[in-house]
Amino acid sequence: MGMSVTISAATEDDAEQILKLQYLCYTGEAERYGDYTIEPLTQSLDGLRAELARGRVLVARLGDEVVGSVRGAVDTDGTASIAGLIVHPRMQRHGLGGRLLTAVEDSLAAELGARRFRLTTGLRQEGNLRRYRKWGYAKVDGELMKAAGVLAGT
Repeated sequence: MGMSVTISAATEDDAEQILKLQYLCYTGEAERYGDYTIEPLTQSLDGLRAELARGRVLVARLGDEVVGSVRGAVDTDGTASIAGLIVHPRMQRHGLGGRLLTAVEDSLAAELGARRFRLTTGLRQEGNLRRYRKWGYAKVDGELMKAAGVLAGT
């Protein structure tokens, strides 16, 4: 009998697993850019715990294992910044990234009043950019933006 992946709010107890997954997922990006000093690879456990305390962080779990995560926060003008969308390599290409993105967008809109979303990603990653366009994001002034209420996959 297989387990299904669940998405829920991250807790401080998830911080170490998120940090390890973050390192695994961003190593390829660091290689692509030739820069191993990118923030996801240098973030400390304390820094991640502080982020968990002040923002919205969701995790995808397969049993007790964190296999995905995403972070978001909303500023005073209603713009949500979404970053750190990661999925374990063995879980990629099964729709989990889209589920995480939709979950964080829904949470930020319903609970924190987000009216639009800004997605942080490497702008040289064409595969990711295609996926984000599919999920309703468009490049605006060098950033990926989406208005709240635009359905993922439309």
